[in-house]
Amino acid sequence: MNLPPNVTDRAFERLAEIGAAAQGQALRVAVEGGGCSGFQYEITLDTPAEDDLVLEKDGEKVLVDPVSLPFLSGATITFSDELIGARFTIDNPNATSSCGCGTSFSI
Repeated sequence: MNLPPNVTDRAFERLAEIGAAAQGQALRVAVEGGGCSGFQYEITLDTPAEDDLVLEKDGEKVLVDPVSLPFLSGATITFSDELIGARFTIDNPNATSSCGCGTSFSI
């Protein structure tokens, strides 16, 4: 069974800070083939599609398409402020390994 990813309050707060919902946008988290470990995350601002899973809080939305959902089952999506930069990050229990850039993983 695929559990929806968990989106932290900080991720939703960051979406509000950048005015995503006010612009009719949501954070899309997708998994695509490629990257140095076999799969990579694609994190973009987008508009909801009919078959998306929509995770919502305070009007801000995070979207996951049905193909990406199994890869993100039980994952945690957050926003991280670090020395290397501020970015949305994904902690994925399904990934058996990942690369140093944090955007690529294998299962």
